[in-house]
Amino acid sequence: MEINGAVLSALGVGFSAAFQAGLSEAPEEWKKIATEVASVTSENEYGWLKDWPSMREWVGDRLIKELSGDSYKIKNKDFEATVSVKKNDIDDDKLGMYTPRFKAQGKAAGQWQNNLVWSALPLGLSEKCYDGQNYFDTDHPVGSKEKGNQRTVSNYQAGAKAPWFLLDVKQAIMPIIFQMRQKPELVAQDDASTSERAFMKKEFLYGVDARGNVGFSFWQLAFASKAELTADNYEAARKAMTSNRTDEDVPLGIMPNLLVVGPSNEAKALALLKKEKLAGGEDNIWQGTAELLVSPWLE
Repeated sequence: MEINGAVLSALGVGFSAAFQAGLSEAPEEWKKIATEVASVTSENEYGWLKDWPSMREWVGDRLIKELSGDSYKIKNKDFEATVSVKKNDIDDDKLGMYTPRFKAQGKAAGQWQNNLVWSALPLGLSEKCYDGQNYFDTDHPVGSKEKGNQRTVSNYQAGAKAPWFLLDVKQAIMPIIFQMRQKPELVAQDDASTSERAFMKKEFLYGVDARGNVGFSFWQLAFASKAELTADNYEAARKAMTSNRTDEDVPLGIMPNLLVVGPSNEAKALALLKKEKLAGGEDNIWQGTAELLVSPWLE
């Protein structure tokens, strides 16, 4: 096969079609716990997270809450994946073997969001959120000294077991923020006359570029535990979440409805949420109180 601009252009169209096919087949499990936020610059500011939106009785003037953006920022990161196509394979018309690779590359690009979002949950044990505390922590500050209601609140249960997470995913914003700056796209270095790679190694390069990052929204929407997944610990997690209140001491209306575990906790989670009866024959009061999601990104 003679290699010229028209041939390389046609190859690029075919590779792009295979890439898009793989991209469309990628699962979007990440949407169950993350809100996608568009980004048009190098970073987004989320200072407004410090004020949970709530209504109050209008007495006197309006109470104005400034949506400042200087307390929490998510910086976009670059991501890539690159493959090479040998010039000899084009000469010898051996391109059939590349189509599955480009489809797989598309599917891998589609998993990019899953990888970032699900990995963020355990990172919340050590990375900070908008209030300067770790996303999962024992002493989130709530209230104020001026109002005499300053206190600390926990959304973390210590232990040495594989972590499990209880989430409220029915609010206007999810616990995790996925910040999208540039969706995955296929780019090529396939000019036979000017490409140094083509001249030196007889290869053409095709890569996937993307930009974005993940961060955390309201810590009140999530609870992490490294204690044993038992009925008592599950009850304590639910109680902690449903007891959350605003700085003005108004109930937030948090109701956890998703239990996220890794494979090591799957059996315990199934017994907790699916069994009708306990070992002693009594009713399982926690049956159906949350949806179960087993994530391969967790322990």
